[in-house]
Amino acid sequence: MSFPSPATSLSSIPANKVRLVCLSDTHGRAHRLAVSEVAEGDILIHAGDITMYGIYKEIRQFNDWLGQLPHPHKVVIAGNHDEVLDPLVCPRPQDPHKLLTNATYLQDQQITLYGLKIYGSPWIPIFNSPAFSLPRGEALRTRWRAIPDDTDILVTHGPPWGHGDLTRKGYNVGCKDLKNEVTYRIKPKVHIFGHIHEDDFIQLSNSLLY
Repeated sequence: MSFPSPATSLSSIPANKVRLVCLSDTHGRAHRLAVSEVAEGDILIHAGDITMYGIYKEIRQFNDWLGQLPHPHKVVIAGNHDEVLDPLVCPRPQDPHKLLTNATYLQDQQITLYGLKIYGSPWIPIFNSPAFSLPRGEALRTRWRAIPDDTDILVTHGPPWGHGDLTRKGYNVGCKDLKNEVTYRIKPKVHIFGHIHEDDFIQLSNSLLY
């Protein structure tokens, strides 16, 4: 799998390439994007925080918007704002797979598309919002150890330590245990995440694209 430069025309990409379109932290505003404003691609991936307020209305709007997009495959995970998708904090939980009918919803699950194994997990170290938040240490390590070794594309809501995790106050808030698993065991081709809005970036490090 290779990645075009921003100046590359998508229509010129050879047929043996897979085009990923990555979004995250749209916070109830994804439906404001016109279809023409979303890049063409084969797999659209949303790395969590679909909602701002964690309510069903936002999920329905997001699902309807996904249904308008032409991408053959859409993969979605939750984030810490998406309380309605977390049965541990939502008072009236519903099956996320039934709410997000226009995408494949992954919660500590894997799917294979175009021969690429994609694993999605929503968990973050405890933060300001309660959904999908766990204490640092063994609780999070258990989630990361469940990620298969053969994962090609890893999608998490939170960043690994030292990559896209720097807050405005100058603190790194990523997960060190996730960083260790990604770097030394899983070694995916791509790791997609969001969560820390002010530190969005793209980085190639040791053949791993963050």
